[in-house]
Amino acid sequence: MTRLKTRIAELIGAVGPIPISEYMALCLFDPQDGYYTTREPFGAAGDFVTAPEISQMFGELVAIWLYQAWLAIDRPTPVAIAEIGPGRGTLMRDMLRTLSRLDPTLAASASFALIETSLRLTEVQKRTLAGTSATIAWHEAVDTLPRGPLLIVGNELFDAVPIRQFVRAGAGWRERMIGLDDANRLRFFVGAGSLDPMLLPEGAENAPQGAIVEVAPARAALMAAIAGRLAGFGGAGLFLDYGHLQPGIGDTLQALRKHGHEDVLANPGQADLTAHVDFAALAATVRAHSLDAHLSTQGEFLLKMGLLERAGRLGANADEAAREKIAADVERLAGPLAMGELFKVLAVLPAGIAVPPFPSTD
Repeated sequence: MTRLKTRIAELIGAVGPIPISEYMALCLFDPQDGYYTTREPFGAAGDFVTAPEISQMFGELVAIWLYQAWLAIDRPTPVAIAEIGPGRGTLMRDMLRTLSRLDPTLAASASFALIETSLRLTEVQKRTLAGTSATIAWHEAVDTLPRGPLLIVGNELFDAVPIRQFVRAGAGWRERMIGLDDANRLRFFVGAGSLDPMLLPEGAENAPQGAIVEVAPARAALMAAIAGRLAGFGGAGLFLDYGHLQPGIGDTLQALRKHGHEDVLANPGQADLTAHVDFAALAATVRAHSLDAHLSTQGEFLLKMGLLERAGRLGANADEAAREKIAADVERLAGPLAMGELFKVLAVLPAGIAVPPFPSTD
């Protein structure tokens, strides 16, 4: 039993079953034993590989989109360029290099920021970015970013924000909780808390007994904070994550460890806990701030941004092995059986502003 699992069992023994949102928060962000506060989960030696770690092409195309967004909003200066949930700092490193080539003046005048709550990951990011010429500031929240126009990107951010789950029980929906069974083991239970019917997805009234719906008020709050900054001071945002474009019914909570799945309750603090992102809900939060929200799959976005052309240029003078790796990276990032369909993209822009590959909503 992990140390955190023992502590969670003691907590439940003292206060009773806890909601999944609290369990996720403890597993991922507990100061002493949380997953993101005690380990570096990224890469082949970790538990999963993110798109920036697969290929530099991902960060390059994201940077090109941010640059096009900056041009579309009339090139405000000064401007802050930020990444929230920056992992090892690989995406920001690739964006900095690309922006320096696209527009050295912008790269020299913009302020760069990483929004990170883990002190351990902050140190990793500082090592990754040590060779860059840009001055980078670290923040723990969006609220402390410099006041003014903001270009912000988040990759695999919202999937780790805690969710709540509700189970169809009788005529209503009851919150899914985590408690202890007779052998003092962690188990899922149906609690007493109910769900406002207004929050149910379409078709939920026909769901069978035991069906699960997921809601994510913490995700909505985070997106509201980001959208509020963009609405108040100008700018644009790009967010990429795995999830669905339309809300639905089903249990997407999962634990990832050593590049495989395991029991969500097995090893608290030693496995990454994630759930699929409801992009329609995030888009609704954005639009509530009078901003435009554009949705697509990651594959469609990257291909329209020139992934194949960039791959061709990288492979032009490469040897056969390098060309094969580039081709494999393209397939992994954009292929329909890999990240291309599973991962989605949310672009946030001022009302009426068009930035390829997304059209204006006017």
